[in-house]
Amino acid sequence: MNYIEAIILAVIEGITEYLPVSSTGHMIIASSFMKIASDDFTKLFTIVIQLGAILSVVILYWKRFFQSLDFYFKLLVAFIPAVVLGLLLNDVIDELLESPVVVAITLILGGFILLKVDDWFKANEVYDEAQPEAHTKISYATALKIGFFQCLAMIPGTSRSGASIVGGMTQKLNRKTAAEFSFFLAVPTMFGATAKKLYDYYKAGFVLSSDQINYLIIGNVLAFIVALIAIKSFIDYLSKKGFKIFGYYRIILGMALLLIHFFIYELTVV
Repeated sequence: MNYIEAIILAVIEGITEYLPVSSTGHMIIASSFMKIASDDFTKLFTIVIQLGAILSVVILYWKRFFQSLDFYFKLLVAFIPAVVLGLLLNDVIDELLESPVVVAITLILGGFILLKVDDWFKANEVYDEAQPEAHTKISYATALKIGFFQCLAMIPGTSRSGASIVGGMTQKLNRKTAAEFSFFLAVPTMFGATAKKLYDYYKAGFVLSSDQINYLIIGNVLAFIVALIAIKSFIDYLSKKGFKIFGYYRIILGMALLLIHFFIYELTVV
């Protein structure tokens, strides 16, 4: 990896982390084109810089993070499924992280779901979106169910935000409330994923060079700044327009990737 590649991946992360299009999937695609997808540091980088994007949520919604202990307990409950399954499936997930074909197929399948999700849960939008305390109406049972939906994102290309938002909508939350809870849930999830990835990296005997440390710093800062802009834009758009445009985007991108991979340029990097 070099500085240009680090910057490209960080900008992609910042833009896509909160959109239901899969930030990890996009970084796998980009790193595959740059022929660095299978590099151990690249795998570390694509996980760790998500922390920068996640911290933008703490800044934008800082008041929510100091309201009550109940809020933290609900996030903890929602976080538990990812901890358990993440530890059990760690090796499988690492293998999938090298497969642009898996990403392409998952993008397409998820795209078709997003084309229909607004119609499936149209009744949810009668919920009063103007309530700043809307997140407090999320029960512990609802939080746990959303946590299980989030685990679907362990398949690259699924989208952590998309899976958890749709999970929230299955529990009768409107788009905005489900999206915001998804953002909050990202904080412990990505803190945990970052800590686990760094531990595994050092356990395997790798040591970060000075350049690699700089890549991680630059990546986190850029992802943070770009994500600040992306969150506000996404919430406004989602509340008014829904998911369809993201569904079409996923399907077009997934099909294009399959065509490129099988007929033009093999994306899998060995």
